[in-house]
Amino acid sequence: MTSAITKNPRAMKSDDGPHNDYSDRAKAERRLGWLLAGPAFIIMLAVTLYPIIQAFFDSLYAFRLTAPDEREFIFLQNYVTILGDPVWWRDLAVTSLITVVTVAVELVLGFALALVMHRALKAVRGWLRTAILVPYGIITVVSAYAWFYAFDISSGYVNSWFDWVPGIDQDLNWFAQASTALPVIMASEIWKTTPFISLLLLAGLAQVPDELTEAAKVDGATWWEQMRKVIIPNMKAAIMVAVLFRALDAFRIFDNVFIMTNGQYGTEVLSLLAYRTSISRLEIGLGSAVSVLLFACVLLISFIAIKVFKVDLSGSTGGKR
Repeated sequence: MTSAITKNPRAMKSDDGPHNDYSDRAKAERRLGWLLAGPAFIIMLAVTLYPIIQAFFDSLYAFRLTAPDEREFIFLQNYVTILGDPVWWRDLAVTSLITVVTVAVELVLGFALALVMHRALKAVRGWLRTAILVPYGIITVVSAYAWFYAFDISSGYVNSWFDWVPGIDQDLNWFAQASTALPVIMASEIWKTTPFISLLLLAGLAQVPDELTEAAKVDGATWWEQMRKVIIPNMKAAIMVAVLFRALDAFRIFDNVFIMTNGQYGTEVLSLLAYRTSISRLEIGLGSAVSVLLFACVLLISFIAIKVFKVDLSGSTGGKR
């Protein structure tokens, strides 16, 4: 039996019209987006692509800066040397631990702060957001030194203020062992960058339609059910962006470790390993190989995050259609 729509070509045309209009509008918006972001994208690609290619090229040579004329092509031998060294795997484990712990804690705290900022009264909303973002505005080196001097055994005040806590006394040297140094390093990272996570999640909360939460309340959903079934699913894109950006940044941690422990006592991370190999030992070939492997780890983290969250950012309209 032939349907009425099949019989009436005008009906088919009127039905397809809005869809075609929307497709044309989406294409125009996508074209405008490329025109606006294209120049910046090309400049950033040109600036970052050359160092990456140069690092990979140098990693194929046995090359010391003190003997530039003795450069020797050894293909992938630098990578074999690094991956066969227990130091690489130890530093990878330390870097991964810092990344996982800091990002997980920051995600929870950042979401809580985002909820507070989102539901705060308009009279105090601006002041509250400014106060929360203060740690993120501090330069990382300054923040690292502040935490170092707070926990330092000679100049710090943490031991004297919290000596009533079991395990803390006046003679505790926080930076003399990994079991105490790593928590301080991670705490300093969490304190500084949680506002960044909260800012991204706040933008995600603003995209959740109020009609959905009101409908959930009418249906008798509890606060946790509203979070789990309404708010968090509609914030999936913002959560992915926050986790991805922060994980990539945490995996390249350098300043805090360099200032607090200089990588001693089992606290060395991959960025510090690349720095020591290239700058301290002047092994440009090995150091470049470490940098390339670090870059490969960053790409792997990006791939895993995108696969886990399964968010199509290109299909997001950013608002009502």
